[in-house]
Amino acid sequence: MAALNFDIAVIGHFSNDHLKLPIRAEPYNIMGGAVAYVSLITRRLGGSAAVISKVGYDFPDSYMQKLIDAGVDISGIVKKKGEQTTSFELTYSQDLSSRTLRLRHQGSPITVADLPSSLYAKVVHIGPIAGEIYYDVIKHLRGCCEYMSIDPQGMTRHFGSDGVVANSVEMDKRLLRLIDVYKSSFDEVKTLTGISDLEGAVRAIHKCGPKIVIVTMGSEGSILSANKKICSVPVYCSDKIIDPTGAGDVFIGAFMTEYIHNPEKPFWCACVGSAAASLVIEGVGASFFGTKAEIYRRAKSITDTYNKSSEVS
Repeated sequence: MAALNFDIAVIGHFSNDHLKLPIRAEPYNIMGGAVAYVSLITRRLGGSAAVISKVGYDFPDSYMQKLIDAGVDISGIVKKKGEQTTSFELTYSQDLSSRTLRLRHQGSPITVADLPSSLYAKVVHIGPIAGEIYYDVIKHLRGCCEYMSIDPQGMTRHFGSDGVVANSVEMDKRLLRLIDVYKSSFDEVKTLTGISDLEGAVRAIHKCGPKIVIVTMGSEGSILSANKKICSVPVYCSDKIIDPTGAGDVFIGAFMTEYIHNPEKPFWCACVGSAAASLVIEGVGASFFGTKAEIYRRAKSITDTYNKSSEVS
């Protein structure tokens, strides 16, 4: 990497996504993966970002150029000749409330040998999408950062013979001892802990190591557990919802970017995450993030809504 010091470095596979939305008969071919959404929202909020990834010969040069144009450091991307990039087909229901996720191709794992020889970031975010990151890689990266966050979605996925994705409990939980901030969906945290009660599941994650636990629940907002307090984080109601893909990745990317500067204000950081997520769903793929000013305006609106509801209760 040309530069060795970043606000956020995110590791995981990119995906050549085949996206089917009800707004168009023909599918979209877009750049997917947490590495895309987290790095781009970090840049939109003014942070420096690097990606650590492995892609195949079929990863479009236009995707690389988009990252470069946004100011993301891509020198940590390993492009393997003779290999294909991880690829998913995402098919959304008519009302966008559900989706079917099917693995079209699974790229080879990211190994310690693939990591930059020298790296430091305030945050390293672990963002796997198809089981590509193992414990030894995470342990190595723990020494390269001040904070480590994770969305383990790609570690909790099981792929059927037809490629259709379902949640699985097969994950190396040792890695949670290395994590400061954990984020996942309610379904994923229930699968991982085996606990259907939300607060019980959150407590179980805390016991494994993370000091902050975030559980996203789509249109119902999210739950933030920090400093021995659990609170609900409202959503910002967008005027239009076009594509929910990547909203959770944008949430944690924005949260961690803000957390670097305000570690004593995790609720505010979660509001920034919620605000950023409300903007990305107004476009297709990682194409629309709004302005930094609009993200903060929406975050303030969310905090105002929360404060008013607290006064009423």
